Amino acid sequence: MGRAKARLAEAELDALRTQQEPEQELSRTQIKQAMEELQKLGGRLLELKPNELNKVPMSDTLAAAIEESYRIKQNEAKRRHLQYIGKVMREEDADGIRQALALLDSSTKEHQLAFHQLERWRDGLLNNDQATMQDLVSKFPQLDRQQLNNLIRLAQKESRQGKAPTAARKLFKYLRELSEL
Repeated sequence: MGRAKARLAEAELDALRTQQEPEQELSRTQIKQAMEELQKLGGRLLELKPNELNKVPMSDTLAAAIEESYRIKQNEAKRRHLQYIGKVMREEDADGIRQALALLDSSTKEHQLAFHQLERWRDGLLNNDQATMQDLVSKFPQLDRQQLNNLIRLAQKESRQGKAPTAARKLFKYLRELSEL
């Protein structure tokens, strides 16, 4: 039985289990394009730094395959290993990985929205907005309130004295570390 027929049989079986309509049979071209897209997604994971890679949800198998790829030096071996990563990607949550990559890529809308939220939190804290403080405490239980209050007080003092906003930058950096952006 070919791959397309096997996938159609699996889709029909799943449809019977959930009492839904079976999916249309995918052509070989569609299957190949989907596999190449997963391979490209896996290739994007190889470009990440280790601390960024930790923020991406993935199985141990994929993490081991990515770790293995750093040792490979020959071009043909890299190509084959990238195909293997694409195969492993079939079992992964591709949408979750795409969302994590979008947050890490500063040119995406998701990253920009998260960045603007951090700016709003910083500005709210500097203006002594209690709602902002409550929001942060509820979102991030690991928040160190003493450190946060010290950074706020220092930033407000620098602002009154007309100094460079060093503490405000540190406050922003602390908020970014909390949100893991």
